[in-house]
Amino acid sequence: MVTKVVMPRLSLTMKEGTVGRWYKKEGDTVEKGEPIVEILSEKATYDLEAPASGVLRKILVQEGNDAQVNAVLAVITAPDEPFSETEIVTAAPQTVKRVLASPAAKRLAREHGVDLSLVRGSGPEGRIVEEDVRRFLEETRGIMPKVKEIIPLSGLKKTSAERVSKSFRTAPHSTVIMEVDVSKAKTLHDKLQVSYTAILVKAVAEALKEQPIINSTLENNQIKIFEDVNIGVAVATEKGLTVPVIRNADRKTLEEIDKNIRELTEKARQGKLTKDELTGGTFTITNLGMYGVEFFTPIINPPEAAILGVGRIREKPIVVNEEIKVRPVMTLSLTFDHRIVDGAPAAEFLRKIKEKIEGKATAIL
Repeated sequence: MVTKVVMPRLSLTMKEGTVGRWYKKEGDTVEKGEPIVEILSEKATYDLEAPASGVLRKILVQEGNDAQVNAVLAVITAPDEPFSETEIVTAAPQTVKRVLASPAAKRLAREHGVDLSLVRGSGPEGRIVEEDVRRFLEETRGIMPKVKEIIPLSGLKKTSAERVSKSFRTAPHSTVIMEVDVSKAKTLHDKLQVSYTAILVKAVAEALKEQPIINSTLENNQIKIFEDVNIGVAVATEKGLTVPVIRNADRKTLEEIDKNIRELTEKARQGKLTKDELTGGTFTITNLGMYGVEFFTPIINPPEAAILGVGRIREKPIVVNEEIKVRPVMTLSLTFDHRIVDGAPAAEFLRKIKEKIEGKATAIL
């Protein structure tokens, strides 16, 4: 039986993915359930498993190429089973077209940091030859700066760029900022050895239950409020930013949340997150405090309604009970979709988070 290996949909908004590398080559025997190809999505690296046992008969999308969701990447058949390659290839969606260029042209382009997609080829079928690159260099001399390195915008970086661009174009972003005294959170952090991120997730989860309009999305001119409180935590990896999800965070203890975050962070950095661990988020927290950033205005992770930015913890003199005290403080910035939430309820939501972290309105501290 002919079995198609197709590009999986790893998130609700995913439209295409990139083939990272094939673990098997054409003609190799494969077993159902074993990883056969690395897929790069907007959020993570994912090992796609063979949907059936047999022989990897034909690879249709080569390494480094993008393909639409449900595009046919390869075909698995029985060892001697006939199949219509023409029919499969014709049905397969088109992938990114490669630039035709001679080896000499590619070498010269690499030496001078030239993007070959900008060069007009004079060879057969528009093939770029060395002279075309030299002519391009002459025409742009003194106009274009010399390029040191070219990093293809593909896979995780490409889809992430598309997502944040769409988010910023479609959702009117607004941000409110508030300082928080983290003295009690620091005590809890030191005593229980839980991360500040876990404390934030717990505080945000409680605040979302009290103000559910923030835990929503806008779809077809309808605001849909989620029942589940699933909080995404942005994690920086070598291949880009990924957002694993703490599911039902409002039902978990602080210790359970902390353990969950540690496990997901480790899997994210190893590129081993599953589809379930990457999808279904209803709110996102992103922290740049470890880089010395005091506050910033993050971009909403679509299709969510808001995102919380977390700055660094710093010692600062503040007034406590009419006395000046030096306390550890951090700045939180809530960016929200102004189509869904107005400034007042957004500020009230951020105030609730502040109160919970400061120990004024929650049992977690």
